[in-house]
Amino acid sequence: MRFALTLFLALSLATPALAQGGGRYDNARFGYSIAVPEGFVAQGESANGDGQRFELPGRVTSLVVWGGHLDDFESEVAARIGYDTAENWSISYQATSPKWASWSGSKGGRILYQRMILLCEGTGYAAFRMEYGQVDRPKMDRVVERLVSSFSRC
Repeated sequence: MRFALTLFLALSLATPALAQGGGRYDNARFGYSIAVPEGFVAQGESANGDGQRFELPGRVTSLVVWGGHLDDFESEVAARIGYDTAENWSISYQATSPKWASWSGSKGGRILYQRMILLCEGTGYAAFRMEYGQVDRPKMDRVVERLVSSFSRC
């Protein structure tokens, strides 16, 4: 009985911390992981298991992480940047390599930052996209830096 009570208390205390972020999200389907910023609330993994959305309560801030299959990484990156441009995001920063790409832009007082990485087998990618309000930029820029450094594959 004492063991059951201890287990119940431990799980009860751990659940809110996991639900509020501040941990890691590991994607089994595509084999990538990322640190979830403190305070971000998981919205549930997608039905196909490719990723998850996290939101910061009380702010217009979201983090979306996902993986996908591809034929050519550079073409996928160009297409994604093209979609953002077509959606009237003003892209102000862009950096690419054969294994990763990052870009950011703004639209109507909002900022986006997206990062994509080529997965180890070369036939898939993982990506995260952070969107937040311009007023939150000083704080969120540091969060984005931590996301980039924690984003890993294999």
